[in-house]
Amino acid sequence: MIAQDSVNNCRFCCVVSKANGEDPIGSAPTYEHWLGLEIKLPWTEKCLRENPVLQSAISFIEKLILEHAIKIQGQLLVPDSEYSRPGYTRLLYYRRPAKLFAKFEKHEFIIPDSEVSSFVMALLETLLHLPKKVPDWEQYRQQTSQIRELMVCTDGNVDVACARFGYPIYRQLRSEFTTASNGKLRVWRCSHFGGHQFAPTLIDLPYGHYWGYLQLEILKLLVWHNGSVKELYPFYRGWAGLSRFEQIVEREIWMEEGWDWLNYQKWGQVLSSDEVNQNWANIRIDFTTTDGSMRSAYEARVEVNGIVMSAENSGDELSLEEVKQYRVSRLLKLSEERTQNRN
Repeated sequence: MIAQDSVNNCRFCCVVSKANGEDPIGSAPTYEHWLGLEIKLPWTEKCLRENPVLQSAISFIEKLILEHAIKIQGQLLVPDSEYSRPGYTRLLYYRRPAKLFAKFEKHEFIIPDSEVSSFVMALLETLLHLPKKVPDWEQYRQQTSQIRELMVCTDGNVDVACARFGYPIYRQLRSEFTTASNGKLRVWRCSHFGGHQFAPTLIDLPYGHYWGYLQLEILKLLVWHNGSVKELYPFYRGWAGLSRFEQIVEREIWMEEGWDWLNYQKWGQVLSSDEVNQNWANIRIDFTTTDGSMRSAYEARVEVNGIVMSAENSGDELSLEEVKQYRVSRLLKLSEERTQNRN
């Protein structure tokens, strides 16, 4: 729990960063595996440190990242009174299914609490040795591939901005949109995933989209996709299937292609870049249409377009730092190629 006095006296990093014009694009983490685990509140440092399942998992995830360069994101989820089951723990696992892809592949398990530790470690061991395989725990598997999961960061233990601005977004999504979705959407409170200077922040899976600076009035468009995608431009942090400069280009392409772009299989690469100063990059994004009947690519150049002052953390006294801002100075769509894979 955050003391009210500390909130009243606090200067929020996201308020300063937004007022100074910091663009959230390119701030989404890039990964090939995503692991979400239900853990009861409170998430204080002491409680998390004393959780043996969590500590073992964190140590192994660090090994996967540091020693084996496996791109994996770990997340905690607050158990929900409707979704969760007493005596059981939910594990959500998403992975990149192929080089070109549109959505992460979902696996969900509900595991007896007594077996959580062995299951989590078995999954992580599999990622190390057999990354294309999922452990054979079919008795705990849930058939929920049709359910979309929205995770809103409300983790005030990391930064008070996430609790202050994230919870109203979560509450609106949870109360209004889950019922209206007819079982096709769940909304979670989740732990920090970076970028609290863009609070309130949200992850949209299986798409792998990250959002920031969210406002209540934009939620209908984000959830239902029933308007102009261009209205989402200033809130988009990027797609987890691409790296930083690739994310910047992908946003521009999405605005050009419209909602169909969501289901196109995509892959990005940096053709060349300023590796020292990070002032420019030449990018290529290949894609295939949903039915596989056409493939093409975009080539683009990203360049520095100024500097803004940003606050990485909230507090009584803010520490500001310069952050480069970028723009896509050239975007070219290459010739389309028809394929034999037609429906």
